[in-house]
Amino acid sequence: MPPITRWHVKLSLLYLLAGLGLGIAQAMGGGGVLFASYVHLLVVGWITQMIFGVAYWMFPRFSKERPRGSSQLAVVAFALLNLGLLLRVVVEPLQTRHPESGLGGLLLVSAVAQWLAGLAFVLNTWPRVKER
Repeated sequence: MPPITRWHVKLSLLYLLAGLGLGIAQAMGGGGVLFASYVHLLVVGWITQMIFGVAYWMFPRFSKERPRGSSQLAVVAFALLNLGLLLRVVVEPLQTRHPESGLGGLLLVSAVAQWLAGLAFVLNTWPRVKER
């Protein structure tokens, strides 16, 4: 298993626990302020992260020289996905509680980082989806 896959899988499992923990906190009175972070931890952190890692590892070979495509692009996707997710999980509850704080721009940065992560993943994975 490539190192980047291990990073994705292990971090996705931590996000699963964090998301479920946030669900408990929300049920104990955290209210709707935590809901978006809860959803992002589970959907982006756990599910998407797991898909990125397993797809990088298991999809058909790109070539004999570069069986998984670009390892640099895979690291970029990993970094941007996690930067965007962590920024969103921290900033969104603050922005919800204090809309006058001016943190909305950071939410845009987090969304763009996650979109760029998706783009990097697609660019690296697309050529590996082919007929035999």
